[in-house]
Amino acid sequence: MLPIHIEGTPEFESTLSALRIRGTGDLANVTPAVTEIINNVRRAGTSAVLGYIEAFERRTPKALVRHAGPEAEGGFGGAEALERLAPEIRAALETAAARIARYHERQRDAGDLGAADVAPGGPALQAGFSYEEDGVLLGMRVRPLRRVGVYAPGGKARYPSSVLMSAIPARIAGVREIVLASPSPDDVTLAAAHLSGVTTLLDSGGAHAIAAMAYGLPELAPVDKIVGPGNAYVACAKRLVFGDVSIDGITGPSEILAIADDAADPRLVAADMLSQAEHGEDSYALLVTTSARLAEAVARELDAALPELTRRGIVESSLSTHAAALVVGSRARLAEVADQLAVEHVAFHVNDAEALLAEIGTLGAALLGRLTPVAAGDYFAGPSHVLPTGGSARFGSPLGIYDFVTRASVIRYSDAALRAQGPAIEKLALAEGLQAHARAVTLRLSSLALAPAAKRDPSRS
Repeated sequence: MLPIHIEGTPEFESTLSALRIRGTGDLANVTPAVTEIINNVRRAGTSAVLGYIEAFERRTPKALVRHAGPEAEGGFGGAEALERLAPEIRAALETAAARIARYHERQRDAGDLGAADVAPGGPALQAGFSYEEDGVLLGMRVRPLRRVGVYAPGGKARYPSSVLMSAIPARIAGVREIVLASPSPDDVTLAAAHLSGVTTLLDSGGAHAIAAMAYGLPELAPVDKIVGPGNAYVACAKRLVFGDVSIDGITGPSEILAIADDAADPRLVAADMLSQAEHGEDSYALLVTTSARLAEAVARELDAALPELTRRGIVESSLSTHAAALVVGSRARLAEVADQLAVEHVAFHVNDAEALLAEIGTLGAALLGRLTPVAAGDYFAGPSHVLPTGGSARFGSPLGIYDFVTRASVIRYSDAALRAQGPAIEKLALAEGLQAHARAVTLRLSSLALAPAAKRDPSRS
C-alpha cells in the first residue's frame, strides 16, 4: 500500500513535485456554502446557529453559550467534569496541562513579554522595550489580546488535547476571555477547558461556530482572534472571516514525514506514520530514507498493523491516497527533501538526529530519536501541537504566546530632537506632496522658536 519511489526516476520527481503543494484542499468547493452560513449567522445570530446545529449535528443544545462557574449556577461544568474522570485520565490531563503551561511560560520569559527595559523618566511600557536616541524616546509596548476563540473539532474524533494546546498559551500570554467552540463536549473536553482557563463554552462546531465567534451573538461577544484546527468548512470559514478577526492560519490535513536511515526500526517508523494517518482520510504519511530495504520493511509493517487499528478504514484511505516513500542517495538529500516539503511533524529515525535537524530550515515540530513518538508531541511534551501544515512551515510557526499579543510603537520627541530632525521630516513630506504632514511639523517648530527654552514646561516637550 506504500508507494516507493527511487530518486532518479520520473515517478520520484513527479511525486516530490506534487507533495510540495499537498494538503491545500479545494476550498473553492465549499466556499459558496460557507459564505452563506457566515452571512446567515451575521444576519440572524443565535437562531441561525441553532438551525445549523440541528441540520448538521441532528441535536439541540441545552444551552448554546455557557460561562465558567459552578454547573449548578449555569456554568459549563468543567470542574465537575474533572472530578468525574477516571483517576488515571485526570492525572494524565493535569500533568499534560502543567507541562504545556511550563513550556509556554518559558516562551513568555524568553520573548518580548518579559520585563520591560524602561528608560529613566520614560512611560511604563508593561512589556516590550524602550530606549532613547538623540532625544527621541522609542519603544514597543506588548499587550495580550482581550478575547480569543479556540476551535476544537468534535466530528470523527474529539480533541481535548487541542483545547489544552490552544487555550493554555492564550492564558499564559494574559488573555482574560477565552471562548471554546466545540460541539457536544464530553467530560474530558470540559475538564480540559477547565484546566486551560476557558471562560466561555460555545456548544457548536462547523463554520457557524467560527462565524458566531467572529461576529458575536446576543449572548456572546465577538473575539479578536480564532485559533485551532478543523475540517475544510472550518478552514474556509476562518479564511473568510480573516480581516474582521485575526486567525492563526489555515490548517490543513495532519501530516508526518519520517526521516530514516538504514539503521532505523521499521516497526517504529511505521507506528509514527500510522499515528498521523488515523487523523483523517486526507492525512499525509510520508517517508524519506536512504535505504530501499528500509522502505520495503516499513511498507510491510504498515500492512501488518492495519488489522489491529480501530480506525482502520480511515487509515487505509489515507495510506492509499496520500502516503509515499522517497528513497534518496545520501544523508544530505534527506535534509534537502525535508526542507522542500516543510512538513508539520518530522520524526527523525536517524543517527545523530540533532546534526541532521541543523541542516533543515523548515518544519513544524522535530521529534528526535527512536524513543520520541509523535504522540508525545501531540499530547504531553509541552509545545503546542497546533502546527503549520501543507508546506506553510516555510513561513509559519507552532502556536505560541506570540500569537496572542499585539504590539504598539511608542514615540516621544523632545524639543531638541524636533529642532534637529524637523526640517528633514518636512522635506520628506513635501517630496511626497503631503503638505499637511509638513505643516504639522512646521507649526511645532514655529512654537519652539517663539517659546524661551528656560520657560518651557519639560513635561510637554
